[in-house]
Amino acid sequence: MRTASKSPFRLVLIMLGLILASGPAPAADYDLVINNGRVMNPANGLDSVRNIGIRDGRIEAISRDALDGKQQVEVGGLVVAPGFIDLHAHGQREFESWLQARDGVTTQLEMEAGVYPVAAWYEQRAGASPINYGATVGHPPVRIATMADLKSIGLDESDLAVGLLNNEHFGAIAAQRNWVEDPANAEQLAGILERLQRGLDEGALGIGFGINYTAGATREEIYRAFGVAAANNVSNFVHSRFGYELELGGSVDAVQELLANAAATGAGLHIVHIGSSGGSRVPLLLEMIDSARRNGINVSTEVYPYTAWSTFIGAALFDGDFRNNLGIDYGDIELPSSGERLNQERFELLRRESPGTIIVGHGMKEDKVAAAVAHPGVMIASDGMFYNEGRAHPRGAGTFSRVLGYYVREKHALSLMDALGKMSYLPAKRLENAVPQMKRKGRIEIGADADLVIFNPETVRDNATFSEPALPSSGIEHVLVNGVFVVRNGAPQKDESPGRAVRR
Repeated sequence: MRTASKSPFRLVLIMLGLILASGPAPAADYDLVINNGRVMNPANGLDSVRNIGIRDGRIEAISRDALDGKQQVEVGGLVVAPGFIDLHAHGQREFESWLQARDGVTTQLEMEAGVYPVAAWYEQRAGASPINYGATVGHPPVRIATMADLKSIGLDESDLAVGLLNNEHFGAIAAQRNWVEDPANAEQLAGILERLQRGLDEGALGIGFGINYTAGATREEIYRAFGVAAANNVSNFVHSRFGYELELGGSVDAVQELLANAAATGAGLHIVHIGSSGGSRVPLLLEMIDSARRNGINVSTEVYPYTAWSTFIGAALFDGDFRNNLGIDYGDIELPSSGERLNQERFELLRRESPGTIIVGHGMKEDKVAAAVAHPGVMIASDGMFYNEGRAHPRGAGTFSRVLGYYVREKHALSLMDALGKMSYLPAKRLENAVPQMKRKGRIEIGADADLVIFNPETVRDNATFSEPALPSSGIEHVLVNGVFVVRNGAPQKDESPGRAVRR
């Protein structure tokens, strides 16, 4: 019986199939897949087990179905949340950045003190940070650049670019009191406003103020600076003029000044650390802020979850009768470098001879702090300082885990979803109108940056204390920045520097 021969076309198809079958396997769809995590997205309320596909540093899939990735990481039983965004991070050297990464922070921003010159600050940070970074143009360093005699201490404006509170020369700068105490004359005011504008032109995220540290800055000066922010559609991030327990010249007056400036100029306003600035008046100040927002003022605030604050001993807030104004005594002031509690003689010596010395002040009330942490719309921000030989306020290491472990799990002061929103989505929303890239942060959505924190809600906790302030948090299992692990299985990945600039 004669067998029909195969046609040439059929032979070609068979050979092509064999070639394809023996060729390389198809490429995986994603660079990384996070499997079986409890995905919590404060932006839309999602709270469900999902798989997340990440490609080129972005979230590209959120699915119940299995996903194919070059790397697969199993996170069953863990929460997957947007990486935390710290609007108030002074300490941005390598040491502090890694501590914050281990606390779940993926973006650290210096929004209160700010920086100047702005372009030089960003250039110094490029390619060297495990987490994302950014800053406002700071009214305090601009005042220094305009009014201080930098040449007399061997400096010029460029030496300010490392950041004011990270500056090795800060003690010498703080000893010059004219930028702190003197009102600006007409020429100096023009110079201040011009430098603020220059900083915004160089990509600063807004304008930062430490009015409590620049007592000579008149109300007109601050009002004019708010006008610069309004003209550039950015917000002001402000340490208010007073944090005192006084009826006149106290925290209520200070917040009223800021709300009036925001209303008069139309500029956005963010009031920093309402707990430490507000003292016993925190409930009233929160009521004022809520009312202002309902009446059309673009205002927000933040808190850190500790009952002690920190600053430098030469700060203007210690001028005058600070014990009555602040409701503390000398013994409530601690040197984090040694744990020493001060007396009057030691306090006055350090003020005179070492004004840049960092101190911790004990005196805030737990009920007022807890009320602010739980209050709707109040964001969480660390106000973390730079560490000197591993010593500083513990908030630089434990702020975000403390909220999750103490205020959510132990005290039940707020829900886990609300806490995550205060630490991720709300800070991103605060900035996104002026800084478009923030629309890709603080949420778990298709196209968002793969900035993620993955933690155990049953074990997450802060470990840093006032005696051991550099202990990293625990329960933070994985942290990704732009799709790259900077913390994996609880360990920092010190060879990675995926942090990118957040800049206008």
